[in-house]
Amino acid sequence: MNTTTAVTPTGQAAVRHPASERNEPALVPPVDVIEDSTGITLYADLPGVPKERLNLRVEGDTLSLEGEMQLTVPQEMTPSHAEVQLSRFRRTFTLSKELDPDKVSAELTHGVLRVRIPKAEHAQPRRVEVRVI
Repeated sequence: MNTTTAVTPTGQAAVRHPASERNEPALVPPVDVIEDSTGITLYADLPGVPKERLNLRVEGDTLSLEGEMQLTVPQEMTPSHAEVQLSRFRRTFTLSKELDPDKVSAELTHGVLRVRIPKAEHAQPRRVEVRVI
């Protein structure tokens, strides 16, 4: 199942479930969305996903993240129970027109992906100079 989340500068995220881009089942990673005056930061939990198996794309107003866990089980061990059966994560976000998709940056630290999406220049708060006449 693939989900699309609309990310708006109000700090609210609305999850939608459109037709899947792929037929492969995938886990939907939990994501925190935090807004400040200069943009939005997403924190996605992607445990076990190395940088080499992480794909973050921006196409138009869509931000997609996909990752695959790399879990190694020693050959002499056979799991008797597995809580997580899927090894792939997938989530898609629709970006507000007030965000600048050309300036997206990302960092992966200890299984947490931090994605920074700044507001477009026209949406940034600006100081208005007051003249004395």
